[in-house]
Amino acid sequence: MLFPTLAFGVFFLFVYFTAWSLDRDNGRRKLFLLLASWFFYAQWDWRFVALLIASAVLNWGVAALIARSDEQSRRKWLVGLGVAANLLILGFFKYYGFFVEQAGDLLTRFGWERDLPLLQIVLPVGISFFTFQGISYVVDVHRRKTPVARSLLDVMLLMSFFPHLVAGPIVRASDLLPQFDRAPRLTREMATHGLLLICWGLFKKTVIASELSVRLVDPVFFDPAAYGTLDLMAAVYGYAVQIYCDFSAYSDMAIGIAALLGYSFPRNFDQPYRASSMQDFWRRWHISLSSWLRDYLYVPLGGGKKGLIRSCLNVFITMLLGGLWHGAAWTFVAWGALHGGVQVVERLGRAALGDRKGPPAWLGVLVTFHIVCLGWILFRAETFPMAMEVLTGLGRFEAATLVTPFLLTLIVGGLAMHWLPPRAAEGIATWLKPAPSLTMALLLGAAILLVEAVRPDGVAPFIYFQF
Repeated sequence: MLFPTLAFGVFFLFVYFTAWSLDRDNGRRKLFLLLASWFFYAQWDWRFVALLIASAVLNWGVAALIARSDEQSRRKWLVGLGVAANLLILGFFKYYGFFVEQAGDLLTRFGWERDLPLLQIVLPVGISFFTFQGISYVVDVHRRKTPVARSLLDVMLLMSFFPHLVAGPIVRASDLLPQFDRAPRLTREMATHGLLLICWGLFKKTVIASELSVRLVDPVFFDPAAYGTLDLMAAVYGYAVQIYCDFSAYSDMAIGIAALLGYSFPRNFDQPYRASSMQDFWRRWHISLSSWLRDYLYVPLGGGKKGLIRSCLNVFITMLLGGLWHGAAWTFVAWGALHGGVQVVERLGRAALGDRKGPPAWLGVLVTFHIVCLGWILFRAETFPMAMEVLTGLGRFEAATLVTPFLLTLIVGGLAMHWLPPRAAEGIATWLKPAPSLTMALLLGAAILLVEAVRPDGVAPFIYFQF
């Protein structure tokens, strides 16, 4: 069940009116939202609802045991057990086939060919997101940063809440559990902001991302050898815009949907293509994941407290594993290594410059953006040979066959939106707040009808559903 569909619209209207009819009984409201979330998840594969429940019970139980223990060694043992159990679940479903295949290739190279047990495992949608959410809850209870949840219901809803369930953002227990403890309120500003984000997300996904995907990116990356420089360059820039509009659209709609139900989610994107360094990029791109990797991987490795060389090693390992998180393929590992390697170079460069002034900001933005685009080639290509075909094809000067003024407008517009005033949606919501309800309804209705008029038929799944 995709957000920009009639089926989801009907589902959400039912959830919205029913949830607010139960607003005086917070327990019944949360139970209803949990059941609705399980129904939403079951539309992909009902069998994995049991996995979602089991994961929540696991993390609830481990966190409760940690909270009851005052012995530090026992708390460490329990948190290690909880994290290992979560990673075991994630590893089995997401990486089992990859590692068995690599092990088989390695044994064959040494002349020890074996028939290893290769299973056809279906990847549960959103497993990386709800697993990371469970890990952060257990670790935060261990660190005493988050009080243990009052009930199993709260933990289940934390991990299953349908707006963020299948593609994030990764909403931490410290952000969401306190909101579950009290009956939510829907202010006029929250409603306006939520509806604006939903409309903006619909436009980014169904118009910009879908058009670029179908008309440019997918054909070029399917057969890079058939296209020349202009088409390949347009496809690379087009994919940069597509993946941003696709993923940020889901985050915008998730935040907007949660706001209409009375809950606040953290911002997940902050104009990433205006970043002046790779470190700055990761402060702006997929903020919930980058902050998760920082707090639960980079910092435990030692962060930047053990000297320059150790901090460089830690950031490289973090980005390498961040690449592997995105998928069981060497292209994702190489993508993570590229981002980690560039951050290492940046840290060494800053250390070498000391107090001296670095390059101008505009140059940093230009260089960072093109390094990110280089990484997107690895991210989008199915294999290394296909990625190399794209790179080598950039020197093949042939006439463009796919690039049109419309597609160029979408690419330029998708990049230009990074230079809009920060927090533009919040500003517009504040400006519209005093408007009469009828006026707001007409404006938002017209915006939705306009998107429906210009969008192509059908809706492709969001890119990050595969992670």
